[in-house]
Amino acid sequence: MPLTRPCTLPSERAATEFAGLVPRIWLGQALVRKGGRFLSVGTEEPDYSELARGIVELIADKKGSDIVLLDLRRVSLLADYFVICSGASERQVGAIVAEILEKVKKEAGIIPLNVEGVPSSGWVLVDYGSVIVHIFAPSLREYYSLEKLWSKATMVVRVQ
Repeated sequence: MPLTRPCTLPSERAATEFAGLVPRIWLGQALVRKGGRFLSVGTEEPDYSELARGIVELIADKKGSDIVLLDLRRVSLLADYFVICSGASERQVGAIVAEILEKVKKEAGIIPLNVEGVPSSGWVLVDYGSVIVHIFAPSLREYYSLEKLWSKATMVVRVQ
């Protein structure tokens, strides 16, 4: 009996990504996948430190506390940067998230790949691909202790 697998349709995002690759493949360009993006071989990878530092400033403007920017490029393929901060209340966590989403879209034209969690859960993650932002309630921040988990990453900025 031959093995068969059900045919599945690609997600809309995958289909769009693939459609963008076809002309480049047709032209014979060699592509590499890096950080969830396809780049032509020899194409310089953008530096996302400016985006990460801008997000740190947005969080500081909304009075987020204990802001940390970690450079993960030498220790992980997951992302280039983590921005980690705390909000004193559910309302402040929500305000920080809203500010990041609004200003990054307005000023850089970038929308997140995904937003996980809600302010009432105590942890919201905003995923910009190469920059991942974690906004915590203080108790959950201490519990998950991402800075310790990623202790081999370079701490670029720490704002108390």
